[in-house]
Amino acid sequence: MNKVIIDNVELTLSHPVDIKVEWIGQSEPIRQLLACWVTIDKQDLPLIPRIIGFPGIGKTTMAMAAAQRRKQPVYIMQCTSDTRPEDLLITPVLSDQGKISYHASPLLSAVITGGIALLDEGNRMSEKSWASLAGLFDNRRMVESVVAGITITAHNEFRAAVTMNEDSSTFEIPDYIMSRLQPGIEISFPNRDDELQILSYSLPFCNEEILDMCVSYLQQAHALDLPYSVRDGINAMRYTLKLKDADKQTATEELFEKAITQILGEEALDLEKLASKRKLSGQHLPSMNLGDFFFPGDDPLNPDSDPDEDK
Repeated sequence: MNKVIIDNVELTLSHPVDIKVEWIGQSEPIRQLLACWVTIDKQDLPLIPRIIGFPGIGKTTMAMAAAQRRKQPVYIMQCTSDTRPEDLLITPVLSDQGKISYHASPLLSAVITGGIALLDEGNRMSEKSWASLAGLFDNRRMVESVVAGITITAHNEFRAAVTMNEDSSTFEIPDYIMSRLQPGIEISFPNRDDELQILSYSLPFCNEEILDMCVSYLQQAHALDLPYSVRDGINAMRYTLKLKDADKQTATEELFEKAITQILGEEALDLEKLASKRKLSGQHLPSMNLGDFFFPGDDPLNPDSDPDEDK
């Protein structure tokens, strides 16, 4: 294990993620991410963007691919609702000899070594945890560990990004933190050709029949604005292949439908019906403010209207 000494405190560093990935299609989001990490002057600082998209759409993969293009190690910090401020920095570990050793988190290891830190699903963390990173994510570029009693200044090559999903288990990030996580980079669902390449790359041993079924299914789901992703498709393809290996008599289409049912639920077999149900339940309705119930959106009396919009 790599160790460093900072202010007479020895830290054991985390290992970077050693997985080679390839980003296929959608060149614009990765171009934007790489641009965020560029510095154009000695006094310039890199940006810390938010990578936004549905679960399983490839946010983490894109960040890892961007790190590979910069030839920098990437460290992934998995964020949860239980993540504490010190979990993000230094954890004291008691050995069997009764000695305390300090272990740096993946985030702090990137800060120290000049790697790229990816805070995965960052909006699952509470405000208290985010507050501990405020100084690291602004022009101070430093962070303080209460446990170890040290302050660490980020390496000049340190870069970071945050991925975010939107569901009921996420927190609302406070404005003073959100202002540090800019800009937002959105990843949309891939088109048919890109999705075909992604699935072929992920499962090169899959036959064309199952591959075509899965791409057609996902493309229909995307067109109906349903949140089924490449990850769902890969799981369905893997399971179909395993079912086919165990049951060579049943038609492949029937096995694929069985895989979809067990992975995504029985309602996922009728995508159009599911999409209509979601619309009727209000899941696709735009968010509304109190003023919208009394004034049209462009009415000057609506507090959320933009008076300069038509100028």
